[in-house]
Amino acid sequence: MLKVAMLSKWHVHAGGYAKFLQSLGNVQITAVWDEEPERGRQWAVELGADFEEDLDALLRREDVEGVVVDAPTAMHPDVMVAAANAGKHIFTEKAMALTVEECNRISDAVRKAGVKFCISFPGRTSPQNLYAKKVVDEGLLGEITLWRNRNGHDGSLNNWLPDYWYDEKMAGGGAMMDLGCHPMYLASWFLGKPKRITSMYSYFTGRAVEDNAQCSIEFENNAVAVVETSLVTWRTPGMLEIYGTEGTLIIDGQDIRLTTKKAPEGFRGWFAPTELPKPLDPPIKQWVDAVTLGTPILFGLEEGTKLTELLEASYIAHKEKRQVTFK
Repeated sequence: MLKVAMLSKWHVHAGGYAKFLQSLGNVQITAVWDEEPERGRQWAVELGADFEEDLDALLRREDVEGVVVDAPTAMHPDVMVAAANAGKHIFTEKAMALTVEECNRISDAVRKAGVKFCISFPGRTSPQNLYAKKVVDEGLLGEITLWRNRNGHDGSLNNWLPDYWYDEKMAGGGAMMDLGCHPMYLASWFLGKPKRITSMYSYFTGRAVEDNAQCSIEFENNAVAVVETSLVTWRTPGMLEIYGTEGTLIIDGQDIRLTTKKAPEGFRGWFAPTELPKPLDPPIKQWVDAVTLGTPILFGLEEGTKLTELLEASYIAHKEKRQVTFK
């Protein structure tokens, strides 16, 4: 039985993670800490766990082997370094941290402690995205020239996100930090090392952080990725478009269309796959299995740092109104 502590209910996914862990049968939530003590106390009662107001006290507990970090992104470095130094395995909500420097600090602590680390990249587990990656890797599209991904919801438009979601100091940003991070890590996975980035953010609802955002990233393979995200759109389809020198792949929700010069002789139209790859386990399940069974983790320190590198540069590009070049 893996004994886990939940560190904060700040993130909107925290409750879902706790419910999922309790459904597994081999995980026990033993303790809760929260930077807002009253919220934490109430959550601990709901989970049937102890509440610890002092994080260091929680991390000294022998009945805590791993922690799930859902604290504000700005608190991630201090929380995760403390957890690693205490020998606790770590699962974290994205983003890993607000700067690459902070990611490196976390990575150093995790590696020194030898604990397991996993970041939540659910987009890399879906059958549709796994299929798209297979198509690209097999060369069916030739060389990739343009990669475009769009996601969004109406959380800011219809006010169902918590007010603290718009605290720039704690959250680090708005739509791009919270939602655009998914296309960001997918672009990195598909296209490799970035070369330069530009951004345009807007503030449709007048809040302190952006609620509508776009960035363009050129990669070292000369492909361009366009990332579009929004908290002020209704029923936004999850769109992925990949264009290459020999084909095009369009994914619109569950609908997939592919055309390629490498299709069988005489066929040059659009077609849909008859079978998709099986979905991978959710990242938090991968983390539990890695701790309990020693299985690999697909989304670790390196992947988390790459995402933060893109996010940090995107925000610099927006705030300083300039193109940012990667080293």
